[in-house]
Amino acid sequence: MAKPKIYFDNAATTWPKPEAVYRAVEEFMVNIGANPGRSGHECSLNAGRILTETREKLAQLLRAPAPDRIVFTLNCTDALNMALKGVLRPGDHVVTSALEHNSILRPLEGLRERGVIDYTAVPASPAGELDPADFAKAVRPKTRLIAVTHASNVIGSITPLAEIGAVARERGTLFLVDAAQTAGVLPLDVRRLGIDLLAFAGHKGLLGPMGTGGLYVRPGLELAPWREGGTGSRSELTTQPDFYPDHLEAGTPNTPGLAGLNAALDFILGTGVAAIQQKEQALFARLHTGLAEIAGVKLYGSPDLTRRVAVLSFTLAGHDNAEVAAYLDRQFGIMSRPGLQCAPLAHKAIGTFPEGTVRFSLGYFNTEEEVDQAVQAVAALV
Repeated sequence: MAKPKIYFDNAATTWPKPEAVYRAVEEFMVNIGANPGRSGHECSLNAGRILTETREKLAQLLRAPAPDRIVFTLNCTDALNMALKGVLRPGDHVVTSALEHNSILRPLEGLRERGVIDYTAVPASPAGELDPADFAKAVRPKTRLIAVTHASNVIGSITPLAEIGAVARERGTLFLVDAAQTAGVLPLDVRRLGIDLLAFAGHKGLLGPMGTGGLYVRPGLELAPWREGGTGSRSELTTQPDFYPDHLEAGTPNTPGLAGLNAALDFILGTGVAAIQQKEQALFARLHTGLAEIAGVKLYGSPDLTRRVAVLSFTLAGHDNAEVAAYLDRQFGIMSRPGLQCAPLAHKAIGTFPEGTVRFSLGYFNTEEEVDQAVQAVAALV
């Protein structure tokens, strides 16, 4: 008899998806299949309507003022590169944090190595928490941008966006938020929080397919295009259109994936972000409590679980993290993520570099029974 699958790697990509997501992708591939915005026939128009609907639903979810300022990208990494390289100029300074994913750290380090910009990563506490006062201290006269993750992909700590956004407004800097771990899971209001740029992944908390993501760009803020090419609009021009979203969208989009994301957004808006957050928080608290009672297990992150998303990192005394993850997968069908999780500075902050941790990340479709089985599996390993 095949062992059950317990999927605890939702911070990488959520699985399973709502059934409607699978159906929407298949429906597009079988019955539509055309390129949006490139033709006037019925299938092309239907493909274009899918993109419009998806943009409108994302604007509703993010409280964005204009759907056309939602730009579709390949993923959150693509969106972050688009934001960083679209607004930064030679001589600029950026303030970021020690909790960032490499999707922010590597573009910044690459720009610094090429002599284009400089950046400061403000420290995190050993519990993985950020102090807004540190951001205020790090701002320089040439600081153009504050760029932060909304929640750590290592320990789940939620960044105080309102306070850091206030620093950005007071100091006259742009404010970029990486919502890879929070879009669809935590409430977001880009206007209330003063967010100029927000990057998100379609395949994580938004429950859509891989190969989807996006960038919100505040009206009035202009970015240099990250890529240029065909848009289906203003084809007489040899330069990129200056209106949004076409200004930042070039080439054929992943319309089957966006059809799936469109269906996923129906699920999220129908279920409610608050209900999703409440369920994931309850599962996370149950998992944290169970693992905390096992001798030899060390948990990382703030003890205040209400200030975290459902991402839990742990180590097991005397055991290699990769071996623990392999054992849990092989013997119990529990899928996790060992190592540094693409966030080396976060592991330095919490004292787990270079070995890293074992990460359990929960999603809306996990169950209490799966959580209890995982706790029992870790106890059995001890």
